[in-house]
Amino acid sequence: MSVESSAGTAQAVAGRRPADRGWLADVATSDAALRQVLHGLPGVDQVGAEARAASLATRSIKRDAKMLALDLAVRMVDLTTLEGADTPGKVRGLCAKAVRPDPADPDVPPVAAVCVYPDLVALAKAELAGSGVAVASVATAFPSGRASMTVKLADVADAADAGADEIDMVIDRGAFLAGRYAQVFQEIRAVREACGQAHLKVILETGELATLDNVSRASWLAMLAGADFIKTSTGKVSPAATAPVALVMLGAAADYERAAGRAVGVKVAGGVRTAKDAIRYLVLVKETAGPAWLTPSLFRIGASSLLNDLLMQRRKQLTGWYSGPDYFTVD
Repeated sequence: MSVESSAGTAQAVAGRRPADRGWLADVATSDAALRQVLHGLPGVDQVGAEARAASLATRSIKRDAKMLALDLAVRMVDLTTLEGADTPGKVRGLCAKAVRPDPADPDVPPVAAVCVYPDLVALAKAELAGSGVAVASVATAFPSGRASMTVKLADVADAADAGADEIDMVIDRGAFLAGRYAQVFQEIRAVREACGQAHLKVILETGELATLDNVSRASWLAMLAGADFIKTSTGKVSPAATAPVALVMLGAAADYERAAGRAVGVKVAGGVRTAKDAIRYLVLVKETAGPAWLTPSLFRIGASSLLNDLLMQRRKQLTGWYSGPDYFTVD
């Protein structure tokens, strides 16, 4: 696939839009139909994608725009804790930081969301009530996705019933790599329905998909099945988010919007630790999907340690000197 466009596929899909329920029913029951669509995508030029991503990484932002970029990156953060040792106290602290990232500076905007396991959703929802910060929850046997559909849907129901605004599911990578596209499609559709009013983010776990062609196919599969966001990774597998992967996913999302008339967001997660990393992704978004994607409703960064570096860089812009990490809370 050209990293600039997959216009041929876009035109083909536009003639049979995903909103066409009859077509969705046909696709949902047919590996062959999905294979025809997904393998009909133009092949990804991996060398070209890597070169393009490397070129965009060299772009610089002028000083007067850097503060705007830092604030935008803060607003795009999904502040995340997904550890077995998570406690109610840790989640309360994370929620407080999400709403007021820097207690010494009320001008710092809140983050987009706090992301926790389903059993901590109700707590996070109560802590964030009235703040405008969303509560996201992982589900579907995160991070492996290795469970029956009954278990996966129960996981989603737990999160939705507790009040999650957003649900992050993981696809069955084994099924996808084996070519069982209809199974993956049907699972996403079932989870989409179980989410109710919650937005659905579909995690592709791109580090396990092996090729950029597979990243492109998985992106289209998730979008066709009803994803509100496509997400690079769980953060539990290496490599996680990479610039070439994000480039392909953003290009797919932009092409999908042209084809289907529906915008699907992109989330990068795992390995985004510094303000420099975040700003590079903002450049990538603008140059690949367009400036309209520079909003938390269409681009997110899943992170835990990133926020502190954004705050340090922000304070540097204001004062001219760096504040060390000891000046900010440890997440």
